[in-house]
Amino acid sequence: MWWLATSGLRLLNPLRLPAPAEVWVAFQQINGRGYAGATLIEHALHSLGLVARGFAVAIVTGVPLGLLMGWSRRAEALVNPIFLLLRPIPALAWIPLAIVWFGLGDTGKVFVIWLTAFVPSVINAFSGVRQVDTILIAAARTQGASTAQVLRHVVIPGAMPMIFTGLRLSLQASWTTLVAAELVGAFFGLGRVLNIAGQDIYPGMILVGMAAVAVCGAGTTWLLGLVERRVLNWRPAV
Repeated sequence: MWWLATSGLRLLNPLRLPAPAEVWVAFQQINGRGYAGATLIEHALHSLGLVARGFAVAIVTGVPLGLLMGWSRRAEALVNPIFLLLRPIPALAWIPLAIVWFGLGDTGKVFVIWLTAFVPSVINAFSGVRQVDTILIAAARTQGASTAQVLRHVVIPGAMPMIFTGLRLSLQASWTTLVAAELVGAFFGLGRVLNIAGQDIYPGMILVGMAAVAVCGAGTTWLLGLVERRVLNWRPAV
């Protein structure tokens, strides 16, 4: 259908939707002599590195905070008002401030990715704790379990399905934000490929960049799914 609409019947202007052959030529170009300063593999690896760093920081900070807010009413009362105040601000709105704070390097992009991934990880960890059956917690306490043991053996395992749901949302949001962050002030990355291709009016390269983002996003989501199945091996297979 794509070929018929572009090359076969020429129903679409090639400047609006390039033909498969044009996309293939663009793919060969970026894999050969490169485009926007690097090859496709180099751009993809750079973007993967940014996402991995921002996502990792979001896990380390967001999940523990969500667990703490879900477990402690006092912590929720202290942190939740600040969280609710900052949550409606889109992560992309922080890009100009990130540039002022960190310059045009990678640190600002990691910061923006962290902001995006942080919110779903906090919310789902919080919800996961609140959904743990209180009867299980009471039963553990009756058997003499300490607070640390209740958290380790009851609360955190019970919250894990929701935590991984939040991580999947965080990872998807990280890729969306990465491309937007790299559209401004990036020297390498898939977002830069899309930015330069747009300036050059090069639709074939735009589709190559979009496809690369899709493949990288799907690949990282698949890896996260493997980790989830290994950690939650007690859950029945769907």
